[in-house]
Amino acid sequence: MGVTRQKHAKKIMGFYKNNFQFREPFQVLLDGTFCQAALRNKIQIREQLPGYLEGAAQLCTTRCVIKELESLGKALYGAKLIAQRFQVRSCSHHKDPVNGSTCLLSMIEDGNPHHYFIATQDQDLSNKVKRKPGIPLLFIIQNTMVLDKPSPKSLAFVQKLQTNQLVPDYQKQSIVELKEKEGLVKQEGEKRRKRKRAGGPNPLSCLKKKKKKTQEGQEPSGEKKKRRKRKRNR
Repeated sequence: MGVTRQKHAKKIMGFYKNNFQFREPFQVLLDGTFCQAALRNKIQIREQLPGYLEGAAQLCTTRCVIKELESLGKALYGAKLIAQRFQVRSCSHHKDPVNGSTCLLSMIEDGNPHHYFIATQDQDLSNKVKRKPGIPLLFIIQNTMVLDKPSPKSLAFVQKLQTNQLVPDYQKQSIVELKEKEGLVKQEGEKRRKRKRAGGPNPLSCLKKKKKKTQEGQEPSGEKKKRRKRKRNR
């Protein structure tokens, strides 16, 4: 395994672990096209994928994917055998099976709560997966498995989280439960009472008025007038 490719995968896995809470064992949903590509390129998915993701991985598929492979006949018989070795996850199409891509898209609705990876060679399915934030995408190219870089939708989602503009639903619920546990949730209608500070007199009004002092050696104006009158009488 190339060092550059391994570093690439490690960096992307760090992105999903830190921002979308992906943890081991990683849940990887595979469709028929990925199984067929692995068979054609002699890739041992079960042995090689955990090493590439640097963690334990649970490989799984759905009944719809297996039914689709069965309907395609001998051409994809080998891919069907590979898919049947994986865990079969329950989907909502028990009575009326749908095509593999439609089924896998239904498994990652509502924010991908089970933290699924999607492994496919179907370009149309890949484009639809990229429109949803927080879903790692795996494909095979040049005889190797590749973890696609985060989509613009995932990058925009994380940017909003970092600017506190958006909080995921699961985090909102965790915050509410934590507040209730700590007794920080107030009952409806309860209002905070503001403390009124005791008012006092204006400190400026308490200052004593200063008396005007006459300058030393200066006589009052009344005495000056009397002296002037006496001089005139003489």
